[in-house]
Amino acid sequence: MPLKLEIVTPERLAFSDEVDAVVLPGIEGELGVLPHHAPLVSMLGLGELRIRKGSTTESFAIVGGFLQVRPDKVVVMAETADMASEIDLEKAREAQREAERALETGYHEGADLAAARAALQQALLRVRVAERRYREGRRHGG
Repeated sequence: MPLKLEIVTPERLAFSDEVDAVVLPGIEGELGVLPHHAPLVSMLGLGELRIRKGSTTESFAIVGGFLQVRPDKVVVMAETADMASEIDLEKAREAQREAERALETGYHEGADLAAARAALQQALLRVRVAERRYREGRRHGG
C-alpha cells in the first residue's frame, strides 16, 4: 500500500503523489517513513528529502519546517522545498560564492552574520542535491 505524500511551502504545493518511502532531514538526524508508520509530528532541519517510488528516486533540498505523519498521509510543511531537477546548478554555485564572499568580508554583526551563514548553508545544500542528481543521471545514462 503506497504512502500519500504532500510537500507544502508557504508559496506552493511542491509535491503531491503516492510514494513507497520518504527519508527526511529531522533536526536530530534522518527520519524514514514507510506505509503504516505510527502517527508523528517532528521538526525538520536543513537537508535532503529523498522520495522512493518504485525504482525511481527524487530529491528535494528542504529548509526547516515540520513533518506530520497521519494515518492517511504524510505532510511536509517546509520553509523551502526545491526539487533537485528544478535546481539551476550554476545559480546555486553563484549563491554559494556570494554567501562565502559575504562571510569573508567580515562586516556582519549578530543577525547579519547568522543570515549570511544560513544563506551559505542553503546554497551548499542546493549545490549538493543538484550535483548528486547530475552524477546519478550520468551514471544511469540520462
